[in-house]
Amino acid sequence: MDTADERLRRWRLVLGGGEDGGTGRTLTGRDADMDAALGALYDAGGPGGAGGPRKASGPRSAGLGGSAPNVARWLGDIRTYFPSSVVQVMQRDAIERLGLSALLLEPEMLEAVEPDVHLVGTLLSLNKAMPDTTKETARAVVRKVVEQLEKRLATRTRATLTGALDRSARISRPRHHDIDWNRTIRANLKNYLPEYRTVVPERLIGYGRAAQSVKKEVILCIDQSGSMAASVVYASVFGAVLASMRSIATRLVVFDTAVVDLTDQLDDPVDVLFGTQLGGGTDINRALAYCQSKITRPADTVVVLISDLYEGGIRNEMLKRVAAMKASGVEFVTLLALSDEGAPAYDREHAAALAALGAPAFACTPDLFPEVMAAALEKRPLPVP
Repeated sequence: MDTADERLRRWRLVLGGGEDGGTGRTLTGRDADMDAALGALYDAGGPGGAGGPRKASGPRSAGLGGSAPNVARWLGDIRTYFPSSVVQVMQRDAIERLGLSALLLEPEMLEAVEPDVHLVGTLLSLNKAMPDTTKETARAVVRKVVEQLEKRLATRTRATLTGALDRSARISRPRHHDIDWNRTIRANLKNYLPEYRTVVPERLIGYGRAAQSVKKEVILCIDQSGSMAASVVYASVFGAVLASMRSIATRLVVFDTAVVDLTDQLDDPVDVLFGTQLGGGTDINRALAYCQSKITRPADTVVVLISDLYEGGIRNEMLKRVAAMKASGVEFVTLLALSDEGAPAYDREHAAALAALGAPAFACTPDLFPEVMAAALEKRPLPVP
């Protein structure tokens, strides 16, 4: 196939439309099937809409219809024709554009779907309406995504935070391989000998070895309103990773207008996720009041609030609680989102007020989160993107 013909083929697939989409290029075979799969989702009018489903030039017909078998078949088709990253985007569009959330309650559809973070968020929002016949399949889908995320994030998170904990316990008589040379040199610059072009280290500064006892306490306070679905998924996985570290005591709290402590379920992030209830209002002040009541060692505690900051509770009380926690020695971190999607819509007035208290609010990717936590544990400036 020459370059011009390939370009025309691609344009035909992009444009969709009638038999040739105005390109003079008729699709056959696999291309026709791929076009039908795209047309079922993106053609004007959509299934059941004013435009009606379009008939492709190949043997398959466009339109997802209203039944789980049709959707499951379509899900299988797009997995055949497109890479996983594209499949996940198309699934998300199908759920949002065509209102297919209810069909996710069908086991046969869940078995055909490509699991990703957004699908998990949708399933969690449907949790209370999910029939018993679907729950085990849904848990299997969620577990697959959670295991993928743990595999991607756990090792680096543990290594980064273990290093931060070691550095926060510096000792003055370290072994040679525990010496922090950068800090040792800075502390001994007054002992520089020009003739030898060297520093005589009268005082050594080293990294302490991590003790088996708990050194720090971390409280993850997670907004479970519907817009925070992806953040809830990532935060639950990170919560389980942190809980697996013996030197960090981890508490995980989710909230809307009520507050639920899921700390006792942290050994299994899937249980944590199914303990959430996405949607509803938001009362940040009430959630922070609960977290504040659980702090026993302020100077050794990090509180991470993950929220878009749309407060339905008492705004001034919320800000007073943050100020009080910081004054007591608590490291307070505000994340507008914990996901790969960038900053969401958020309450800018509340974000500015928190920044004025020394708790800047910013969106954080899962890959940056270990560095953010390491900085908080060491009480140094956060790596705000």
